[in-house]
Amino acid sequence: MRDDSFNAADPADDSPGVRDLQSIPSVEVISRSAVMLMSAAAERLGLADEEPDTSPHRDLDEARRLITALAGLVTASSEYLGLHAAPLRDGLQSLQRAFREASAVPDPPGQGPGEKYTGPVH
Repeated sequence: MRDDSFNAADPADDSPGVRDLQSIPSVEVISRSAVMLMSAAAERLGLADEEPDTSPHRDLDEARRLITALAGLVTASSEYLGLHAAPLRDGLQSLQRAFREASAVPDPPGQGPGEKYTGPVH
């Protein structure tokens, strides 16, 4: 039995750019998800503001969760990402380093956000 209760696009909505999830290649869904996690983590690190240290959006606990989720996604799906894998890994490592720099008491190597999936980031 098929469950049609979740439909990503309203069938009545025929505006340009709206597609059903079934028509989007998996690599695009994974990449978009990773970019959303990266953007949210950067916001929570305060990187979108001129002064990250005083950003009202900074929340390292939330950033840790987002970076760990991103690390799991990128690590688990890297074999399917093709040319998208390297930039996503680079972005992830940049966020991990930014987290380490933002922390008043940095985590020991291998215990920072997502490092159980990626290995230590220095």
